[in-house]
Amino acid sequence: MKKNLLYTMLFSTLCMGTAMTSCSLDEVDYVDVEKNGYMKEARDAEIVLLGVYQAGAVDGAYGMNLSFYLNMGTDCEQVEGSTTENWRIVPTNAYPTTQADIQDTWEALYTGIYRANDFMERLSVAMNSFETQKDKNLAAIYLAEARSLRALYYFELVRRFGNIPLMTSAAMSEQHPSTFVQADPVKVYEFIEADLKYAIDILPYATDDTYRDSNDFRFSKGAAMGLLAKVYATWAGYPVQDASKWELAADVAGKLIKTGKHDLLPDFETLWYNTCNGVWDPTESLIEISFYSPTYSASSDPVGRIGKWNGVRATQIAGVRGRCAANEKVVHTFVLQWRDEDGVGPSKHEADTKTSGMDWRRPLSIANYQYTDDGKALLTKGEKDTEQTAIADDLDPTKEVKAKGSYTPAKWDIEKYTESANRLINDDKSNVNWYVLRYADVLLLYAEALNEANNGPTEEAYSAINKVIQRAYGDNSRNLSGLDYAGFRDAVRKERAYELAFEGHRRMDLVRWGIYYETIQDTYKKMKDWGGSDANYVVAEYTEKGKHELCPIPQRDMDLCKQFKQNSKW
Repeated sequence: MKKNLLYTMLFSTLCMGTAMTSCSLDEVDYVDVEKNGYMKEARDAEIVLLGVYQAGAVDGAYGMNLSFYLNMGTDCEQVEGSTTENWRIVPTNAYPTTQADIQDTWEALYTGIYRANDFMERLSVAMNSFETQKDKNLAAIYLAEARSLRALYYFELVRRFGNIPLMTSAAMSEQHPSTFVQADPVKVYEFIEADLKYAIDILPYATDDTYRDSNDFRFSKGAAMGLLAKVYATWAGYPVQDASKWELAADVAGKLIKTGKHDLLPDFETLWYNTCNGVWDPTESLIEISFYSPTYSASSDPVGRIGKWNGVRATQIAGVRGRCAANEKVVHTFVLQWRDEDGVGPSKHEADTKTSGMDWRRPLSIANYQYTDDGKALLTKGEKDTEQTAIADDLDPTKEVKAKGSYTPAKWDIEKYTESANRLINDDKSNVNWYVLRYADVLLLYAEALNEANNGPTEEAYSAINKVIQRAYGDNSRNLSGLDYAGFRDAVRKERAYELAFEGHRRMDLVRWGIYYETIQDTYKKMKDWGGSDANYVVAEYTEKGKHELCPIPQRDMDLCKQFKQNSKW
């Protein structure tokens, strides 16, 4: 928990919160906004509001930790290497309660909550003196945006840390740490629910917004509705397990879907071109964290590590591109499962040809290649750089297992997608955005919630999941039908793995389904069956049931807040 006496506002933050316009390094780097008496009109309030958004753009939040770093260690993704040294300690679940990364995420989220509380309290007073109705209307929207952001930050806290303090006002941050107590997670969820319901009543849909000059990368009614559906689905799962929330999840997701205000983009690949180039398209993007700096030169620039840590491996070429370390790897049994599900044999298709009956998401999600000084090359050395040879190598037990274990996520392929105008020549940072919530996620949550609430799939549930599948295959050859409750549940869980692969949802899904530990152990067995002694899956050695479903309360806060109780087994 962090109390700020001043908001430190970057001019480049304005690019993060609104349109992706260029910012000159010749401009002043910082603007310290004196909060008392500052917000005299809506324009002033908007600048301060961007400070609430900016709290989500740091490494401790979606710049690294909440996007991919804390979400590795699943049946789909893992960290590179075979040890727990250095950055590997967190993704392998081998870290202690004193781990700095965990503290950073806790602090980043409470910083955002403090800023939201303080902003709302001051704007609620200041808006009474606004002279124009336009300014008053904008102020109401800004308050709803701040409540949405506070809800998002609390949602990340409660589902990752469990028992957390509920800070409902800025003044609470001034209390002595010994007075802080942890709230029942149900109370936190109820607080999140109230914030999002308020926002839903006030915010316009992105396509109907005639109030804000730009709503690029900003909360809308659809975003708040989609987030509330996800909150209900998580509330219904482990550890709270309030099954009554399934009906509420289905209700709010269904209402959003029936508005027709959002949809899937026709081409799955467009998503990754957009996010690599800062293109805002609210058709499918509901909540998106935007990063931008013309040239990374200060630690406070709003840039993340998307595509550097979790993208396609690339060597550094001076003056042309930065290195992409590709420290996030694809668990190879996930590759084999997806190929088997797809019915793809070694001679069925080439990587660059869309084929009817094929799930086109797979080659766009998993990279069996890297970029070297000489160009693009397969990680497994086939005779030709094609999808055919990669599949054949996987089926051949004599081929090198280690190379197959080096496959990486492909969605944030900087070399492939990022145009020169959005490139950042840096070994660690990028201007690539991060999707927190897509419309496809809402469709799958709707299908799941209907199945859970009705003890079996409904017509609407089939329609929602089949819409996602039809885009994946480009036709209706794989429509689901005739499943019972358990069969449909398993189909939704598998579809979430494929559609949302590597987007930060899998670990949280496995936790709320109550199968995280079991999935890790089952994957370990599959990895050994596939790769024998050469198979690498370190996370299985350190993961404990009833422990790693949650992060620990950071030790610094445990020491300061004497009334806190640590999470189980930490």
